[in-house]
Amino acid sequence: MGPVFEHYRPIRLWIGDSVPEICGPLTFRVRGRNPGPRHFVILTIMERRYSWSWVEARVAESISVWNDCRHAFLPTSPRYSRKEQRKREIAYDEGLRAVQREARRSPRTPAERLLVRQRVVALFPRFAAIALGLEGQAIQLLTGNFLPVGTQLARWARNFDATLGVDESIQACRNAWTACGLQALLGRPMELTPSILAYSLLYPYSDNYLDRPDLSTADKLQFSERFRQRLCGQLHSPLNPHEAAVWTMVQLIEEQYARPLFPQVFDSLLAIHRAQEESIAQLNNGVLFDLYGGGIDVLRISCAKGGTSVLADACLAQPWLTPDESRFSFEWGVLLQLGDDLQDVEADLRRGSVSLFSRAAAEGRPLDSLVRQLLNLSLHVAGLMDRLPNGTPSLKNLLRMSWRSLILMAVADAKQLFSPAFLAELEPCSSFSFDFLRDRNEKLAGRQALYATLFEAFLEAGPEKPSGLPLPDRSLPQGSELPAAALGSMSNSFA
Repeated sequence: MGPVFEHYRPIRLWIGDSVPEICGPLTFRVRGRNPGPRHFVILTIMERRYSWSWVEARVAESISVWNDCRHAFLPTSPRYSRKEQRKREIAYDEGLRAVQREARRSPRTPAERLLVRQRVVALFPRFAAIALGLEGQAIQLLTGNFLPVGTQLARWARNFDATLGVDESIQACRNAWTACGLQALLGRPMELTPSILAYSLLYPYSDNYLDRPDLSTADKLQFSERFRQRLCGQLHSPLNPHEAAVWTMVQLIEEQYARPLFPQVFDSLLAIHRAQEESIAQLNNGVLFDLYGGGIDVLRISCAKGGTSVLADACLAQPWLTPDESRFSFEWGVLLQLGDDLQDVEADLRRGSVSLFSRAAAEGRPLDSLVRQLLNLSLHVAGLMDRLPNGTPSLKNLLRMSWRSLILMAVADAKQLFSPAFLAELEPCSSFSFDFLRDRNEKLAGRQALYATLFEAFLEAGPEKPSGLPLPDRSLPQGSELPAAALGSMSNSFA
């Protein structure tokens, strides 16, 4: 009885937007931002912790699900005639030309930038309704929720570190959008919180650092070990501006979620950290090595990295997860990771990084069966999402569409890796022809400077301080020869 009982504890939960702190046995006092009406509920819950053995069990379950998705047929989905695809392509091009006209205006004053932003947002409903087939509630989610989150994050990041580029900001925004989607699915309001902002920025600061091919394995492991110690609560002084930025992000999370009250938050961060360390085995110019022993399994590594990544998003969105919520979050992460691996297949082939998709392509095997599996996996994850009691039908449909679009666009970009028969079978499932998708993607890639101008206009059109988010007193110092004491002060520089 004892060993079972120790996993449970009676608690008094605060239901609202603020963070509680313990002020006596089973009593919490609220502190934090914008407290609402005081509503309390007494219940007994399982104190869920996310050890590496828990992660390994979820990985094994995800691999089993992946194997069960090995079907000879595509899942049921909407189908589009060539006439319907053409109608959407015309609407897409009209919207794209309108956005390019706004970008070419090169707005200079705050008032001009605000007008550009308003005009671009006003263009979106018609474009989304025709080109993307979205309804009003889904359009409102994009323009009224996801877009403001992205601009708030990118503006904060620019104030903190002027060296962050558009690509890094968009990468961080993608994670923040996942976390904010989880907020709604977990019964929370969609908003950019300090911890979601910080975790999202850890991607360009840590994940990309560990992915760099020009760094030695020793350099990566040294940083990774110091990062792990910081996630465990050890307060090392940062050795350089890169570490100073990472330490600052960890502190933002600590300030929202106190370690004694929310240990599962830091469990999840340590889990994604270990999974990221193991994923180093997928790099190193194609030479696989194992950090923890036991051999290399590419699917296991991808499942662990993707699953723990979105599990951490979920814990930051709503720390107390039910088993259904943690399972959905983990398997959503697996789906997104495998989708990213498919998107990156050609880049991975060039740099020698190994994934399920790059390994099959390197062996000369068409990727048809793997993409069928991936599409069936997306159907399975959608089923888990539908079991969650929160989240509107519009949000869930929007997420389904985004998963399917991610896969279809990746296929369009790497048509040469698929059989003609499979492409003919899959293309009617896309609302745009594959040739159109690939051509527009190449054109967009060639106009990055133009869209960077528009990106800057969006960032500079809003308020200087994003509502509800702390801003650093000063920006991140640049250069690598700064004294450790000066860099350490960056960890305590919030307004």
